[in-house]
Amino acid sequence: MTTTAELLKGAAELFPDEVVTQAHVRHLDLPQGAGRFALITLDNGLDHTKPTTFGPASLANLNAALDQVEKEAAEGEIVGVGVTGKPFIFAVGADLKGVELLKRHEDALAIGKGGHDVFKRLSTLAVPTFAYYNGAAMGGGVEVGLHCAYRTVSAALPAFSLPEVFLGLVPGWGGCTLLPNLIGADRAVTVIIENSLNQNRQLKGEQVYELGIADAIFEGADFLEQSLIWTASVLRGEIQVVRPEVDRGEAWDAAVERGRAIADGKVHGAAPAAYRALDIIAAAKNGDLRQGFDAEDAALADLIMGGELRSGIYAFNLVQKRGKRPAGAPDKSLARPVTKVGVVGAGLMASQLALLFARRLEVPVVLTDIDQERIDKGVGYVHAEIDKLLLKGRVNQDKANRLKAAVTGSLDKAAAFSDADFVIEAVFEEMGVKQQVFAEVEAVVPEHAILATNTSSLSVSEMASKLRHPERVVGFHFFNPVAVLPLLEIVRGDKTDDASLATAFGVAKKLKKTAVLVKDAPAFVVNRILTRFLGEIQNVIDEGTPVEVAERAVEPLGLPMSPLVLLELVGPAIGLHVSETLHQAFPDRFTVSENLKRVVEAGKRGFYVHDSGKPELDPEVAALLEQGDTVLTEEQVRLRVLEAVAQEIGLMLDEGVVAEAQDIDLCLITGAGWPFHLGGITPYLDREGVAERVLGRRFLAPGVASVPA
Repeated sequence: MTTTAELLKGAAELFPDEVVTQAHVRHLDLPQGAGRFALITLDNGLDHTKPTTFGPASLANLNAALDQVEKEAAEGEIVGVGVTGKPFIFAVGADLKGVELLKRHEDALAIGKGGHDVFKRLSTLAVPTFAYYNGAAMGGGVEVGLHCAYRTVSAALPAFSLPEVFLGLVPGWGGCTLLPNLIGADRAVTVIIENSLNQNRQLKGEQVYELGIADAIFEGADFLEQSLIWTASVLRGEIQVVRPEVDRGEAWDAAVERGRAIADGKVHGAAPAAYRALDIIAAAKNGDLRQGFDAEDAALADLIMGGELRSGIYAFNLVQKRGKRPAGAPDKSLARPVTKVGVVGAGLMASQLALLFARRLEVPVVLTDIDQERIDKGVGYVHAEIDKLLLKGRVNQDKANRLKAAVTGSLDKAAAFSDADFVIEAVFEEMGVKQQVFAEVEAVVPEHAILATNTSSLSVSEMASKLRHPERVVGFHFFNPVAVLPLLEIVRGDKTDDASLATAFGVAKKLKKTAVLVKDAPAFVVNRILTRFLGEIQNVIDEGTPVEVAERAVEPLGLPMSPLVLLELVGPAIGLHVSETLHQAFPDRFTVSENLKRVVEAGKRGFYVHDSGKPELDPEVAALLEQGDTVLTEEQVRLRVLEAVAQEIGLMLDEGVVAEAQDIDLCLITGAGWPFHLGGITPYLDREGVAERVLGRRFLAPGVASVPA
């Protein structure tokens, strides 16, 4: 039979570039004469910006450390074993770079088994075991602690999660089995399913303690010292850790059903990971850990060899790596400093921008508009939002006062912008209006100032064409809500120079936005794809397919909301305007729906009423619709929509709208909330065979967002 050490050695050979985590064992005498204690510290030798992970060689190191302490425990040399991490980091789970390289089901199974075999040794030592969650803990980092008898957590811990389902995996080194048996199924479903599917929501130290995952919580400054004092009291019998009894009756089944409802709402059955995790949680009700671990191994192996996880890792890498090093951005040394920002307009979008610039850049921001009333309203909005941040404890009183003082308004553009380095307009989406605004601004700003436009679909080059210095105009397109969606499409006009572009990228980085360089093409990336997507849905409705059939057709994509709910969020009038802009540019592919026109003319805010809590077709809208008699099935609608999107992305790549297909996916994930398990859109179109059918080629090379051949 293969030993754990042999299993891990074989796996390590498949992954030669692993950043290896050491498991250092040191001995110390516990306070109060409680005895000699072995402390294992997980550390990859790098600073906190390179978190500690578990690849095969790292697991082998932990296994070797456990060999040592197991012997010491058996011989009575130690009274307990603790596990902790390097400063600020406990451990953040499996090394996903290694997972990407796996090509065979048996290798994937070995990874699952290897992790289990090492971690579960912590629960079989002859002495009690303790996990000290001193810093960020995710995935396998959380799970290694679950195998210990006791856990403490730092109040300063910023991020704790089981994010596997988010990526297309299950918590497969004990998480699905041990967590519900520790804190109950309902709380486990919150951590494993709900938080994961809510864009990988993290827990703070206080929440980890309140959920019952940790038995004690201590301040960050002397966390390890306090944890060891507490450990001594536990070992001396002075502290009894009493945990509430887990309800293994109907409450457990109800929790699993709640998890299924959350998964259905988020992925509509289109991604298997959440359902596999829920099956294991459901089976864990009987408390049979071995059966649970075997089920986790099988689920891990199946999911590692599936497209969803590969797409999830691809999406994760896009956001974490490509998103931080934008393709095509000029050298950052060319960027000029920005010490004051001007915002033209004081409506909702402009006010959101003013707040963001003030918070992130910490420089003066001045709003202008056509009358004092609008300016007062805009500045008032920003101040009210700062008050909300103060109430939530996100800023202190001093910071709130400084932010409020930084955001002002003025009717006089010359006075407001004469010393501004960066001026962004957020006025009505009409070319003549924007050209006039830029002409007025150019007359009063310094020579070096950047003129940015938040246009969602108009030509940046045309906007700049009548200026003396078109080289300093750049597209700076945010997505609504500004505080939530990370994407910033940075558009280079025909004349935009490198210094202006570099400054725009520098500002984007300080705003903590994911910036993607986009060519000046109609509607750029996200709005062009979404308009084609929504346009095709609208076309099939206009031709005669019932609204609910058209909407249900794209549910398997697991999008954050249905097409017509998205249209409601955007606003039918804006949707119509963008479709008209694109129809002018590409009349053969982009249609303007007469039905949508009627909805806009009737002053309707969307297709639905929400009186019953769930969207239902508004009878007044239904009465406006004029439909043909061509009724398609859900499958036909889905195929038609996907083929239209594949065609459009193919054309955008041919036109050089972005550098690569990866940038399309990064835009859809960060600007439109498309799911990680699709990898954006291009891996899905490849996987479903749509790309080859429409374009005669895949978007991505085999092995990128898919299992290597």
